[in-house]
Amino acid sequence: MKTLSFSAFRLRRERLSSTASPRLRPWSARRNSLLAALALALQGCVSFPAAAPASGQARLENDVFVARDGARLGLTVWRAKEPAAIIAAVHGMNDYAGAFSLAAPYWAERGITTYAYDQRGFGRSPNQGRWAGAPAMKEDLRAFIAAIRRDHPYTPLFVMGHSMGADVVMAAHKDEALDADGIILAAPGVWGGAQMPLLYRATLNLAACVAPGKTLTGESAGRQASDNIDFLRAMYEDPNVVKDTRLDAVLGVVRMMGEGWDASDEIAGDFLVVYGARDDIIPVKKIRKAAKRLSGEVETRVYEDGWHLLLADTARAAPLADIATWALARADREPPRRAETLEQAVPNLP
Repeated sequence: MKTLSFSAFRLRRERLSSTASPRLRPWSARRNSLLAALALALQGCVSFPAAAPASGQARLENDVFVARDGARLGLTVWRAKEPAAIIAAVHGMNDYAGAFSLAAPYWAERGITTYAYDQRGFGRSPNQGRWAGAPAMKEDLRAFIAAIRRDHPYTPLFVMGHSMGADVVMAAHKDEALDADGIILAAPGVWGGAQMPLLYRATLNLAACVAPGKTLTGESAGRQASDNIDFLRAMYEDPNVVKDTRLDAVLGVVRMMGEGWDASDEIAGDFLVVYGARDDIIPVKKIRKAAKRLSGEVETRVYEDGWHLLLADTARAAPLADIATWALARADREPPRRAETLEQAVPNLP
């Protein structure tokens, strides 16, 4: 048996061979055609909500990010005394802002403030464990960036996504270029959509259609997300981390990963891609290929002792330092931003 893992928690799947005979037998060809038809037919069986209409301007409160539709999402901020740059961080599947609890203090000491929010359906945000849908997740990211820009109109802003969070970042950037001075992709979860075996996709669509609320756990999983066992134990005990994953949420993240993969071939910008050579969750060759598909100024860093949760690994010092160095170097070369209106410069005017 093999396992599919999202963040620290894994879902069991059958081992599927990625090799194929150059000449498929007739029954194999028919089987694949039937599977493709089944996957396509079931594609619309499980649907997710569209983004709710905006009812106001997004804003940041003490420990809450208020989205444009009024939803109150969990927020954690690690502030630098005199920030030279800001990172807007987006967590991965089943995780929340706590994913950056070891990385952000390090960055704060080096002059980088980190804002991290809990995506809908995760952490302290409403409807924990329920998949909110890609449109809402991408809209929340845009609103989050806009809210940070209003509060810090002169500070360079970098958007970082880890795992599934990187897919949200890339997919949103594909829809419309993000208002960011650079993008950091940490262990991007680019293993979904057409990148997954056809049999697995068809089976997942069928299972999510028949029993969307059935939950799966990673108790018998065989893959490791990090070598920092204390951090993994803390995640397991943390009520803000989802332990039991609904089948429809699995389908949702697989589709989101597919969006991220597709976007990697169409987006351009200033990118830093970091990942671990020991990533046991996302195939390293997929991450490497996605990085090569990006356009613009792209820097890639691979860490021999790095795992999927490389921002929390025991050897996290190297990637954390590289991210800080990359962001601060670009912050130095960015011209000061100018607020277009007085309300943007001072957002709390009466």
